[in-house]
Amino acid sequence: MGALARRSSYGYSKLDKEDPEEVKHRRAQFLIYKALQQADSPRRRPSLLRLRLCRLKIKIGKKLKKLRKGMLLSISAARVRVYEQVTGQWKRLFGNGEAIASLPPMLALNA
Repeated sequence: MGALARRSSYGYSKLDKEDPEEVKHRRAQFLIYKALQQADSPRRRPSLLRLRLCRLKIKIGKKLKKLRKGMLLSISAARVRVYEQVTGQWKRLFGNGEAIASLPPMLALNA
C-alpha cells in the first residue's frame, strides 16, 4: 500500500489549460497565413467546361424551383377542391345545421 502512495506522488502533473487569448492569436495567424498563401498562388482562368457546367446547374436549379412551385400550387388547388366536395356533401347530408337544430335536445347532444 505504501508503494502505491509513493508511485502516485511521482506521476505526471496536469498541464495548465492554454490561455484563450493565445489560442485566438494562433488561429488568427493561421488564417492570415492561409490568406497570404492563396493570394500568392497564381490565378487560373476557369475552364470553359467548368463555366458551362455552372450555367447548366443554374438552369437545372431554376427549372426544379419552377416545377416545385407548380406542384405546390396544384396540390393546394386539389386540397381546396377536396375541401369543397366534402363540405358540399356535408351540407347535402345534414343541411345547413337546421336538421340537427330541429332534433330534440337529447339527440342533438349525442350528434
